[in-house]
Amino acid sequence: MLTIDEVGAIPLFSGLPAGELERLARTAADLHLSAGEFAVHEGGEAALFAVLAGRIEVVKIFDGIERTLGWRLPGTIFGEVPIALGSGFPGGYRATEPSRVMRLEVQQYYSIAAVSKDVAQKVSALARERMGGLQSITAEPQKPRVTLVGHRWDTACAELRRFLARNQISFTWLLPDTSDAEAFWSGMGRPALDGPVARLTDGEIMENPAVRDLAMRLGLQTRPRGAEYDVAIIGGGPAGLAAAVYGASEGLRTIVVEREAPGGQAGTSSRIENYLGFPSGISGDELASRALQQARRLGAEILVTRSVAGIDPATHQLFLDGTDAVRARSLILATGVTWRRLAIDGFDRLIGKGVYYGAARSEASTTHGLDVFLIGAGNSAGQAALHFSGHARSVTLLVRGPALADSMSHYLIEQLRAKSNVKVQLRSEVQAVHGETHLTAIDILDKAGNEVSRHDCGGLFVFIGANAETEWLPADVVRDARGYVLTGDDVKKAGGWSHDRDPYLLETSAPGVFACGDVRLSPVKRVASAVGDGSMAIAFVHQYLANEGKAHRSRS
Repeated sequence: MLTIDEVGAIPLFSGLPAGELERLARTAADLHLSAGEFAVHEGGEAALFAVLAGRIEVVKIFDGIERTLGWRLPGTIFGEVPIALGSGFPGGYRATEPSRVMRLEVQQYYSIAAVSKDVAQKVSALARERMGGLQSITAEPQKPRVTLVGHRWDTACAELRRFLARNQISFTWLLPDTSDAEAFWSGMGRPALDGPVARLTDGEIMENPAVRDLAMRLGLQTRPRGAEYDVAIIGGGPAGLAAAVYGASEGLRTIVVEREAPGGQAGTSSRIENYLGFPSGISGDELASRALQQARRLGAEILVTRSVAGIDPATHQLFLDGTDAVRARSLILATGVTWRRLAIDGFDRLIGKGVYYGAARSEASTTHGLDVFLIGAGNSAGQAALHFSGHARSVTLLVRGPALADSMSHYLIEQLRAKSNVKVQLRSEVQAVHGETHLTAIDILDKAGNEVSRHDCGGLFVFIGANAETEWLPADVVRDARGYVLTGDDVKKAGGWSHDRDPYLLETSAPGVFACGDVRLSPVKRVASAVGDGSMAIAFVHQYLANEGKAHRSRS
């Protein structure tokens, strides 16, 4: 409980009348923080804080690395910038030792400011000073964590670029025959460029590095740290990350295994306009980044560049590619789906060399001034077309059907109509692709007139639906004819459940193995529904673990 003397000892409030000091002491929150505990996280909602005792460290994530910006000592305040801008906190405030902090909600601050112009003026002056400091920090040139030298159509280089972009690691990409690349090699021997070369900030040179080796050198987690977990989640898309956040926040020892980068297919979306709580929309990688930070902060382990070779449904053990294995008390399948493949002659030969399934946001920069084509009529294709329209000379959306409205949201259709360099070509299909070292042209069949025409093409991006790649799962996990995992009542209807109790809503035919998100048989395929699935899966994991504990105690 705060006292009037403690509030009055804070310089900002020392000139307030006794009645106002008494009101603050009665209504302000009194936070007692342990070392390492946050008073407020980066992005937290606006409030005004005053340090009563201890030491508060100001931290901010830059390029995935935490950086200390300063400290707040007893008598000082923080929160003036969010109040001035009406925004979230630009950094996090963490106790470095046992500390005590006073917190005023925004409306409480405005009540005080209405009584004392002096308080308002001091807070405004401090906000201007601190914003100037933030501007000087952001003006400092940030060195990329990786400099990558590689040919544009080198698939290994493209894989590294995609990996770095998806994991939000800053990098510079240099083409080998440019002056910038010559400067890069200055003072060091230039190796034979049989593959991409990466230079890290510490000067280390990695020639043709494997993605996992580069991930390890960059400090990303690629191996489990624990001996056993309460829940192991396969897949780091929206469903998997939601499960990780809820699992870790509720005290479960949680690990996520992701073969590429957190975010899944949603992570490649240039804009998600209809996700609740983001009125201006949010990019898929930003949503994934926030969820990833949240899951890690709460204690979940996130492995990247690791694939699951198999599972043992009876013991809930995961077998990773290589020799690692993960022991867990329960499993959650959140592997999502993969883009459906096109059966066009020569198509596979040009994948990564002008032909792409899906599209990461980073790939748009490679289309500057080019004519690109997208195959598909769903929201993913529409979002990609909008994003590419700011880079490519022209964007053509090739649609097999007679109308976009059958499969694309109305808001996307309206936005596409407003783009002068975006064209929608209905009743059309790609019949052939051309190019030796990379894609140069495509043949398009116009089914309305049954005519084939050839077009120069700087990039072809395919969004034609997705399949559940679940062949690696054992027969104990029952699926439908298309590979989607059955859960709950669907398991019972298929005759795949032979246990005493009924399966939980998201439980598969293997007890203690759950499925959520797009990999689960469900008519709804949305980011929001995947997040809901992930959170619900943790609720059922709790029930399963509790019942297993009771059964174990009764047996013993």
